[in-house]
Amino acid sequence: MTVFKGMGWAKKLLDKSKQKLSKIQLQRLTAKMRVIPAALTKEQLTSSTHKAYKAVILHKWNIAKTVSVLSVVTAVVWSGNVYVEANMAQIVHVSINGQEVGTVKDKSSVEQFVAAKSKELIESNSDMHVVVKAPEVTFTDERVFMVETSDQEVMNKLGTAIFAQPVGTELVIDGKPVGILKDQATASLMLDQIKSSAVEKKKDSSKVRVLSATPSEPVGEVELQKVDFVQQVELKDIPIQPQDMVNPEELRKKLETGDVQPIKYVVEKGDCVSCVAKKFNIPKQIIYQNNPWIVDDMIKAGQQLDLTVLQPTLAVRTVEKLIEQQEIQYDTEYQKDDSMRLGTDQTIKAGKNGLKKVIILVTKINGLMIEETVQNEEIIQEPVKAVVRKGTKVIKGEGSGKFAWPVVSSSISSTFGYRWGALHKGVDLTSPNKNIMASDNGKVVYAGNKNDGYGNMVILDHLNGYKTLYGHLSRIDVTVGKIVEKGEKIGFMGSTGDSTGVHLHFEVQRSNTPENPLKYLNR
Repeated sequence: MTVFKGMGWAKKLLDKSKQKLSKIQLQRLTAKMRVIPAALTKEQLTSSTHKAYKAVILHKWNIAKTVSVLSVVTAVVWSGNVYVEANMAQIVHVSINGQEVGTVKDKSSVEQFVAAKSKELIESNSDMHVVVKAPEVTFTDERVFMVETSDQEVMNKLGTAIFAQPVGTELVIDGKPVGILKDQATASLMLDQIKSSAVEKKKDSSKVRVLSATPSEPVGEVELQKVDFVQQVELKDIPIQPQDMVNPEELRKKLETGDVQPIKYVVEKGDCVSCVAKKFNIPKQIIYQNNPWIVDDMIKAGQQLDLTVLQPTLAVRTVEKLIEQQEIQYDTEYQKDDSMRLGTDQTIKAGKNGLKKVIILVTKINGLMIEETVQNEEIIQEPVKAVVRKGTKVIKGEGSGKFAWPVVSSSISSTFGYRWGALHKGVDLTSPNKNIMASDNGKVVYAGNKNDGYGNMVILDHLNGYKTLYGHLSRIDVTVGKIVEKGEKIGFMGSTGDSTGVHLHFEVQRSNTPENPLKYLNR
C-alpha cells in the first residue's frame, strides 16, 4: 500500500491524471511518493487519505491502458515501416537535351537502346557513309515508393531523336572542290590509282626504241624515288545528300584527262615528227608517247597519229633514280713520224674504253620529263690510252680524237638515252657562259637551220670518222667550209627550234651514228 507525503501531493496527482501525461512525467511524479509498511490498516487512514488512495489506484489503471494503446500503435507503425521499406524502388529520370522525358528502371537499358539504334541506322545505310546523331542524354537517380516507370515511352522518344546524317568526302584541289566521294577510303583509293596509272605510263614509254641506237646503250636500272601531286590535295568530310556523290571512276577519268577530246592526225606527204610537233605546237615527246609504234622517227603518208595533249586537273609528279653504266672513251696519244705518209697511222699500243656508273635523277610530270640531273659519277674501270704513230704532215682541220667540253662551266640538263619516248641523241648543257666552242679541230660542214627541231645548228667534221653537232644556237659565228681549231668560238647558246629553254644540244657521231658524248667528256 502506498501513501503520499501530504494531501497536496495527492491532489496534484489527481489533477495530473486528468491530463495526458507522458510516461517520463508520470515516473517523475511517482518518484516523490513514499512507500509505507503494509501493516497499517484501512481504519488508521483518514477519510481524506482513503480518497487519495483511491485516486492513485484509478490513475494507475489509466496509465496501464495508455501503455497498452501505445504498444499497439508502436507495433502498427513498425509493421508499416517494414511494408514501406519493402516496396521502395530505385528509378532513373531520363532527360533529352535537358528536358525530362520519363523514368526507367535502369539506365543501362537506355544506353543499350542508343547503341542498338545507332547500329541499325549504320547497317541500313550501308551504301553510303553516315554519322549517327544522338541527343545529349542525362540521368538522375531517385528512390520512390510503389511508382511505375515509363520505359517504353522513353525509348519511343529516344528513337525519334536519333537519326543518321549522310557524310561524304569532298576532294579539294588547290582550294577548289572537284567532287564528293563516299568516304576517305574511297577517295584515297582513287588518288592512289591515279598515281599508279602515271607510273605505268612511265614504264610503257621506256619500251620505245630507235633503230639507230647502239646496243651498248641500254636503259639502266630505274628506282622510283617519289610519287606525289603537283597540286595541293585535301580531303574534307562534309554533310551531304545522297545525290551529291559522284562515281569514283568518272571523277578519276575527269581528273586524269581534263575532259580533253582526242585529236587524230593523218600524216601527209613530206611530214616528219618534228614538223608535225611544230605544226600543232606540241612537244615531240607527246607524239612518241601517244604513238609508240614510231621507230627511228619514220612516219609515212596515210598513217594516223594520236596528238591528244591531256590537260589533267590533277598532275602526278614522279622522281626516278636512273643508274646507268656508261663507257669512257680512251684517249689516243699520237707520235708524229715524218717518215710516214700523210693520213697514215700505225697503232703502237691499243686503247681500251673505261667504264663509269652514272646516277641520274629524272623528274617527270604525267610521264613527261621536266628535269634531269646527273647526281653522281663513279669510275668503275679507267680507260687505257692508245698510242698511235702518225705522219707529221697534218691535214688542216683534222681532229685529235680527244674532245673538250663545248661550254665552260656547264651543267647537264638532259643526258643521252631513252628519255623522251625515243633516243635523245646527245646531251643538253646549260651554263652562265653562253659562248659555244668547237670541241675538237674540224671543218664546218653545216651552219644553218634544217627545220628538224634543232633550230640553228653547226656540224663539224673532224676528218677522222667523228662529227659533232651543236643545236639550238641563237647565233652562228662560222660558215660552211671554214676550218676551226679546238676551243674556237663557233656560236652563241639559245633556244631556237624544238627547245623548252636556253641550252646547247651537243652530239658526238662516230661513222654517222650518235654515241654518248659522256664517253668522251669527263669532269
